[in-house]
Amino acid sequence: MESILTYFPTLTDGQIKQFEALSDLYTSWNSKINVISRKDIHNLYINHVLHSLSIAKFINFTDSTTILDVGTGGGFPGIPLAIFFPNSKFVLIDSIGKKIKVVNEVASAISLSNVEAIHRRVQSEKRKYDFVVSRAVMSLAELEKLVRKNISPTQKNALPNGLICLKGGDLENEIKPFRKKVDVYPLSKYFKESFFETKKIVYLPI
Repeated sequence: MESILTYFPTLTDGQIKQFEALSDLYTSWNSKINVISRKDIHNLYINHVLHSLSIAKFINFTDSTTILDVGTGGGFPGIPLAIFFPNSKFVLIDSIGKKIKVVNEVASAISLSNVEAIHRRVQSEKRKYDFVVSRAVMSLAELEKLVRKNISPTQKNALPNGLICLKGGDLENEIKPFRKKVDVYPLSKYFKESFFETKKIVYLPI
C-alpha cells in the first residue's frame, strides 16, 4: 500500500480506505475463486493495483468519461481505476462468470458506485465508450477489431478516444500493423520497481 501512496500522494481518505481494503478482500476471495495467481497475491499492490494505476499516470480522465474494461478478470485495471476516478463510469466485462462474481463482491464491499461488472463476451457488448482498457487480454489487432464498434465518436478528453492496453515484453510485431497510429510508453518512466522494467502502455486512438 505504501507504493500507492508514494506515487499518488493526493488520494482522499476515502480512496485510501478503499485501496487498503483490497488486500483482505482479494486474499479472501482468491482462496475461493482463483482470480490472481496464488504465488502473486502477496504482490497485489505492485503487480496488480499499481500496474492498473499506470493508466492514471498516462491520462487524467475527465468527469463523466466512460471506460470499458475488456477481460477484466478479477477487476484489473478497472477496480483501481474506478477508485481513482470516482466521477468516471467503468463497465467491467469478462467471459468467466465466477470472476465477475468476485468483481461485484469487491466493488460492493468498498461501496464503489461507478462500476458495473457483467458476465459477457466483448463481441456481445453494444454500447459506446470513450475508452477501452485491457491488461494482457489478446493481441492488439484482435482487440481493435472487436472493440472498434464500441468507441464513441464524441470526444471529451485531452487524448482522442481509443484503446489503452497494459502489455509486456517485445511488442514490435504486435504493433507493426498500427505503426503510424500507435504509441508505446514504458512504465519504467513512471515507476522505479523492477516489475515495471518490461511493462508498457499501448495507446491506439480509434
